[in-house]
Amino acid sequence: MQSNSLVEADRRHLIHPVAAYRAHEQRGATVLTSGKGMYLTDAAGNELLDAFAGLWCVNIGYGQESVVAAATEQMRRLPYATGYFSFASEPTIRLAEKLAELSPPGLDRVYFTLGGSDAIDSAIRFITHFYNVTGRPTKKQMIALDKGYHGSSSTGAGLTGLPVFHRAFDLPRAWQHHIPAPYPYRSPVGDDPQAIIDHSVAQLRAKVEALGAENVAAFFAEPVQGSAGVIVPPRGWLRAIRETCRELDILFVADEVITGFGRTGPMFACEAEQVSPDLMTIAKGLTAGYAPMGAVLMSEAVYAGIADGADPTTPIGHGGTYSGHPVSAAVGLEVLSLYLQGGILANGQARVPELAAGLDALRDHPLVGDVRQAGMLGGLELVSDKLRKTRFAPGLGIADRLSQAAYKRKLIFRAFGDGTIGLAPALSCNADEMSILLDRLRATLDDVLDQREVRDVLV
Repeated sequence: MQSNSLVEADRRHLIHPVAAYRAHEQRGATVLTSGKGMYLTDAAGNELLDAFAGLWCVNIGYGQESVVAAATEQMRRLPYATGYFSFASEPTIRLAEKLAELSPPGLDRVYFTLGGSDAIDSAIRFITHFYNVTGRPTKKQMIALDKGYHGSSSTGAGLTGLPVFHRAFDLPRAWQHHIPAPYPYRSPVGDDPQAIIDHSVAQLRAKVEALGAENVAAFFAEPVQGSAGVIVPPRGWLRAIRETCRELDILFVADEVITGFGRTGPMFACEAEQVSPDLMTIAKGLTAGYAPMGAVLMSEAVYAGIADGADPTTPIGHGGTYSGHPVSAAVGLEVLSLYLQGGILANGQARVPELAAGLDALRDHPLVGDVRQAGMLGGLELVSDKLRKTRFAPGLGIADRLSQAAYKRKLIFRAFGDGTIGLAPALSCNADEMSILLDRLRATLDDVLDQREVRDVLV
């Protein structure tokens, strides 16, 4: 009865993120009640293996008592400290110091946010301010990738390259532009890695030339495009793009909200190609979802431009009540300790070959057109015709079919609208759990394949 009353209250009052509101009301919420390790329990008593780490974020698994203890102790000692008026708290300072130590070289300045969306928003404001006070006020245009995700704030959503975040929101804005994603499975230049890199660099150059380099401020990119369906660019792409931005005198912003904190293998995805961006946005794995927090990491050159570009007595007018919240910072410090001293980062790296092998074994499944994987990120793009790479027609509702079949198999993953499955297991996942995940994934695909409406459209 309590579960039913919660579902009804949800229908009446709770607005869910990125949902079809009336469709959600008709479906009703799945109420989650507890979590431990890789598993979530819902109000019906189902124990579900979470293969998506909540929303790409619960990297350490559920129920880590040391994180709960760190948050509890900080709440008792100092539950809130403003960062205004030159005040600070110890955990916030320590976390900024630790992030500067762990991040790519040169990112020594840290501004804390509540999550990834406002980290992007903050980056946009910092970049605009930087160019205005350093005597280059025409540099206002910003470029990102088609299919990229950079949050859903009123400005960041325009840099996001997904139509659902633009529709009826008057986005993108006139100063926001996109170039095609480096999408090997559907690249117009074929699947040769260097050809894809060269093509992407040429497209960036062409866009900057069309806008005028003197007008372009920055290029934003995820090292792996998570919400695009885990699009993994060829190795070398990130470095080539970074060097192109440097040559064109535009700032490069690496959005590591999803890819940071071991998700692709190293602590940050930029490390794999020895890339140091001008700014980097982080969130999700920073606190592993246990508390809200994100950050913008900034190079000294950008920081100095902002700091020295105006009257030294005039405040830089950007801030937030909860920037550097001490409880979130205490959580972040303990999560970093679990990654490093607790061995979770190394454990995630040890699971990568198992995930890669398991996904690769699904290439021969009749529904699977493409397999993509980077560390503990995985994507399966399903198609109705493997030869022509034809997506399922929207009317078939393939994403809903996948989600429902997975739930019956007690598995949670991200089913994208285009028929791609997204996977992001916790880095704390053990070998047995990985095996169970892969078995349930194959069984889910088989269940969907057994549906007559799906079989009828396969070529």
